[in-house]
Amino acid sequence: MGDLQLVKKFKVNDGFFGRYEKLVKDVVLPYQEKALNDQIEGADKSHCIENFRMAAEKLKTGKCNGEFYGMVFQDSDVAKWLEGAAYSLAQYPDAELERRCDEIIDLIGEAQQEDGYLNTYFTVKAPDKRWTNLQEAHELYCAGHMMEAAVAYAECTGKIKLLNIMCGMADHIYKHFIEEGAEGYSGHPEVELALLRLYRCTKNEKYKELALHFINVRGVDSDYFRKEKERRKWTVWNADPEDKEYTQCGAPVREQTKATGHAVRAVYLYTGMADAAMETGDTALAEACKTLWNNITQCRMYVTGGIGSAYEGEAFTRDYHLPNDTAYAETCAAIGLIFFANRMLYLERDRKYADAMERALYNCVLAGMQLDGTRFFYVNPLETLPGISGEAKTHRHALPVRPKWFACACCPPNVARTLSSISEYAWHMT
Repeated sequence: MGDLQLVKKFKVNDGFFGRYEKLVKDVVLPYQEKALNDQIEGADKSHCIENFRMAAEKLKTGKCNGEFYGMVFQDSDVAKWLEGAAYSLAQYPDAELERRCDEIIDLIGEAQQEDGYLNTYFTVKAPDKRWTNLQEAHELYCAGHMMEAAVAYAECTGKIKLLNIMCGMADHIYKHFIEEGAEGYSGHPEVELALLRLYRCTKNEKYKELALHFINVRGVDSDYFRKEKERRKWTVWNADPEDKEYTQCGAPVREQTKATGHAVRAVYLYTGMADAAMETGDTALAEACKTLWNNITQCRMYVTGGIGSAYEGEAFTRDYHLPNDTAYAETCAAIGLIFFANRMLYLERDRKYADAMERALYNCVLAGMQLDGTRFFYVNPLETLPGISGEAKTHRHALPVRPKWFACACCPPNVARTLSSISEYAWHMT
C-alpha cells in the first residue's frame, strides 16, 4: 500500500508476524483460491473465477454458458487475492503459486475488451450500460483494486502482463473521463489511490492527472448521483442518491471536516487524498486529511481501532456514537484505516499514526481471521450476547462465530493482502 520496495527488502523471518506470513502462504492463499473457485464445501458461493471465464468466452464467441453471479464488485475479490499472492511471492518464492497466478492473469487478459475496458459484470450481464451507474456499479472500484494487484505483481515478480492489462484499462478510463469529458466520480472510492500507485510504478503522468481529477471533482456537483439516476433508469440496489454522507460527496473534499457514511469508502478516499497531497504538496488537501483524521480518531473510533458504528450503511454515524453490541467495525474498514494512517505517516512524521495502525491491526485485522486462517469475520463487535447476536434483527450482523466465506467476500482477501505485506509497515524510509 505504500513502498513496495520495503516488502521486497525486508523479510519477517520468525516471531508473531513471521508465523502469520507463513500462514498466509501455506493456508490462507490456497484456501481463498479454492473459495474463489467454489471449492469450499458449505461455504457461500463466489463464482469469481467463473465470471472471468464467462467474460472471456463471450468476447471470444459472442455468447457464454451461464450467467454472472455475485456482487457487482465481485471482480475485486480476485484482485485482492492476486495482490496478496504477489506480496507472498516476494517473501517466499513459490513456483506453483506463481504459475496459478499467471493462469488467472491470462484469464483476466482474455476478459479484457478491445478498448481496454475490463469488468465481468458489464461484459457478461450489462454490456450496454457501461459507465452509466457510477453511484452503484463499482466499475472504478474494481478497476482500482486490479490496478493495485497489477503494480504489486509487477514489482514483486517482475512480470508485467497484468500491469499492461491495467494500463490499458487506465487509458480507457482516462479517455472516457478526461479526453471525452464524461462527468462523475466513483460511488465507492478506491481508484484514486490505485491510480497514484500506478503512476508511481509507470511514471505515466496521465494516471496522476486522472487520480487528481477524481479527487478534485468529488462533491463539487453534490447532486451528480441524483442526476445520474434520473438519466440511467436502472439500478443495482436502489441506492439513495440524496444520501451524500454515504458516498462522501456532500462537499468538495478540501471542505469536508467529518468522516461520514460508509466507513470503507471514506478511508479509501482519505487514503487517496493523503497520497495526492504527498505527491503534489497540496497543503489544503493535507490539512483536510488531518482534520478528517482527528475526527475519526478522537470522536468516531472504537478503543479497538474499529471504525463504522452502524450496520445500516456500514457507516460512521455521529461523534461518540460507539455502541458495543451493535458495532459494525468492518474488517475492511480497519484495513482502510491502516492505509490512511500509513499515508499520513509519510505526510507527517507523528507516531500517533503508527499507534493507530497497530491498534487497528492487532484488534480488528487479526480478529478478522481465525487462527488457522480458514474462517473470517466481516463485522467485529465489541460485545456478543448469547441468543441475540447473529439472531435478533438488530444484531443479525454481529455473528458470534466466523463463517467459512461470504457472499460479499471483500474482507478475507483484504486480510490476506495486508498480512502478506506486513514488512512494509515495519519500516519507513525517508
